[in-house]
Amino acid sequence: MKICVTGGAGFIGSVMVNYLVKNYPEDYIVNLDKLTYAGNLENCKEVENEPNYKFVKGDIADREFIFKLFEEEKFDVIINFAAETHVDRSVEFPDEFVRTNVIGTTTLLDACKQYGIRRYHQVSTDEVYGDLPLDRPDLFFTETTPIHASSPYSAAKASADLFVMAYHRTFNIPVTISRCSNNYGQNQFPEKLIPLMISRATAGEALPVYGDGANVRDWLHVEDHCKAIDLIVRYGRVGEVYNIGGHNERTNLQVVKTILEAVGADESLIKYVKDRPGHDRRYAIDPTKIETELGWKPTYNFDTGIRQTIKWYLDNEDWWKRIISGEYQNYFKEMYKDRV
Repeated sequence: MKICVTGGAGFIGSVMVNYLVKNYPEDYIVNLDKLTYAGNLENCKEVENEPNYKFVKGDIADREFIFKLFEEEKFDVIINFAAETHVDRSVEFPDEFVRTNVIGTTTLLDACKQYGIRRYHQVSTDEVYGDLPLDRPDLFFTETTPIHASSPYSAAKASADLFVMAYHRTFNIPVTISRCSNNYGQNQFPEKLIPLMISRATAGEALPVYGDGANVRDWLHVEDHCKAIDLIVRYGRVGEVYNIGGHNERTNLQVVKTILEAVGADESLIKYVKDRPGHDRRYAIDPTKIETELGWKPTYNFDTGIRQTIKWYLDNEDWWKRIISGEYQNYFKEMYKDRV
């Protein structure tokens, strides 16, 4: 199969690209990424010279470009990771999230309608469900939980999901959707909670914690997430939504304290700051459907996974320091100047 992974230079997308290239040498993987601030081609350095891998720079919301690419490449599968994902940024710049997350998705769907596709997979988020109360640990998000977005980010992702299902019903496009809990692991952009806290703790800088730090997230290792998506794309039922969760609920404060302990920093670095507008209190996913239908099970539990992740960031300081300095953005120019 020829598989296009959009957003393949980002955190989760790059793990997906590496996984597919290494495990399916008979497939051809096209990594399509706009290389905005969160896209880092260094994440795909291990596979950039493999014969079944190709990088294409482009914007999923650029209709002319996307249609030309589809006509040339004749993709069998689209896995759409490309998205603006940082909630804080969505509060400041909601229009950017609409352009990429909604218009970009519908552009891809229109191209699928025009040129045909064996499977279109939309990578979504549990944030489209809104949140759950802290005092009801018995409640979980299921695939039938109504959409109830809280932020411009989750509203844009929810809108994209609705378009995906509408194109399936109206135009019979073979689609699937996955909604995952918070991801963690190697190569995550340093604006996100875990790498941000690691980088600041190692530098002895204050660790900003929203509100009381009691917000609960279900943490999922990025490698478990990508294996789940692979199963859905290959074996999942067309027109279905699959929730992917790790059963690893932790408060933000617990995560921060775990990081401080691991790097040997004092809890006095914690600084409570004004809460984010509309901050969801608890996310928790019931992954029974994907476990039952496709046999997926997470291989990481949070206690071991987070310590491996922290060790990776401590062992790879050059990687995230290059990002903080902005040097990582030169990689495309250096490596692909003679290829494009």
